[in-house]
Amino acid sequence: MHKSLFLCLSTVALYACVYAALPPPCDRPKFLGGIADQQLRNWAAQIHNLWKSLGRKIRTGVKDHPELYSQIYTPHPVVVPGGRFRELYYWDSYWVINGLLLSEMTDTAHGMIQNFLYLVNRYGFIPNGGRIYYERRSQPPFLTLMVDSYYRATMDKEFLRGALPTLEQEYRFWMQNRSVAVTLNGAQHVLNRYHVQVGSPRPESYTDDLELAEGLTEDRKEQLWMELKAGAESGWDFTSRWYVDRDGQNNGTLGDTRTSQILPTDLNALLCLTEKTLASFHRILGDGDSAAQYDQAAARRLEAIESLLWDAERGAWFDFNLVTHSKHFEFYPSNLAPVWAQCYSGPQMGEKAVQYLKSSGALQFPNGVPTSLRESGQQWDYPNAWPPLQHMFIEGLSKLPSEDAKQLAFDLAQRWIKTNWLAYMKYEAMFEKYDVNGDGKPGGGGEYEVQLGFGWTNGVALQLLDQYGATLTSGGSRVLSGLLLPLVISATVMLQ
Repeated sequence: MHKSLFLCLSTVALYACVYAALPPPCDRPKFLGGIADQQLRNWAAQIHNLWKSLGRKIRTGVKDHPELYSQIYTPHPVVVPGGRFRELYYWDSYWVINGLLLSEMTDTAHGMIQNFLYLVNRYGFIPNGGRIYYERRSQPPFLTLMVDSYYRATMDKEFLRGALPTLEQEYRFWMQNRSVAVTLNGAQHVLNRYHVQVGSPRPESYTDDLELAEGLTEDRKEQLWMELKAGAESGWDFTSRWYVDRDGQNNGTLGDTRTSQILPTDLNALLCLTEKTLASFHRILGDGDSAAQYDQAAARRLEAIESLLWDAERGAWFDFNLVTHSKHFEFYPSNLAPVWAQCYSGPQMGEKAVQYLKSSGALQFPNGVPTSLRESGQQWDYPNAWPPLQHMFIEGLSKLPSEDAKQLAFDLAQRWIKTNWLAYMKYEAMFEKYDVNGDGKPGGGGEYEVQLGFGWTNGVALQLLDQYGATLTSGGSRVLSGLLLPLVISATVMLQ
């Protein structure tokens, strides 16, 4: 798309949506009663009331005259992330929907899921976000888990029955368009990757992509632009995690982004959980044969994950380089994604992962787990911590049987809630990401200034306040348990 056309479409799109009159949130949702700390309870009530400011409804003119707008029409109101993000985004919405369900805004959550089902039926998959320039790439496929959250909250079997064929359609898209077969030690395994075959600059970052590719041959420009779009599809845009230098090592700069060359641990853990969830849905609806097929798919993926991604010596799962047939051993929270998805074969693997985490250096920070330990200047690297990764990390640890892991999950939840709460006290805002080093300090880096609003941050905070509300404190008095004290002694003064 020509830059001037993109600017024109963006200007028109400012008028494509209006603030939606979401069903009013109830005055006092039930989860608030479980929060013991009065200051945190008051704060949770304020977060609960933020949803109405993030509601949007696409005008019918977008449906009638799509050629005039950059927005994609959806029939129901949406909750947007906030700030510069004025349209729906795919994977953000999983945590938004979980927050809405806690806020007892069931109709709004239902409408958002219906929007995503509508998009799958229209495109065959869910675009990255609600703009036409996102139509060729997706984001981490959380739709099945959104439906699972809604079903658990409502037990609406007829909704589940109606949604299931569309969930299977999205799953087929990922298996047909984002899978790759790898032969290792004589055995063939199929796993998934992010892969966008559109060799042009991203319209939303057109100038940045042109400048980054300056001096390259036309073929290398197109390859770089495809890799950047695949990085955007991953949701981690951008990060040193996708860097591969000329020697095949996990090093380099943004121009060395090779997203499609990597089998990501978290994507495959998510799809493993998706397969298990689809099997569960079929059992609920009485279709044992279809359930068995998805059980078998999950078993095949588990075998592939443990053959290609698991490292028994280190005790964690690592991204796999398709060209060098080697693992990338840098720390990323995604290294523990199979714990969150409960996609591993032996209980000792989960406990080994806890020991890996303790020795990784990632627990030494007072305000959460960083997205990496590498300071690249990209926003999905150190020192930023992102809400969805914190939640997956904490939820995974909380599912492990040992008290050691459960206490670690609580301690990390306390750190995260404390920095979110302190930032809110300072700025009266929730941010998309935070700095692990500064109490209440918003994150930075990347292609734009830190944004506030913020959909998934609100959803994660409400989920943690619901799960741990009886013991979380605004003062952080339980942050330094005996378990973590040796790891964070250098941060004690900051926490006090």
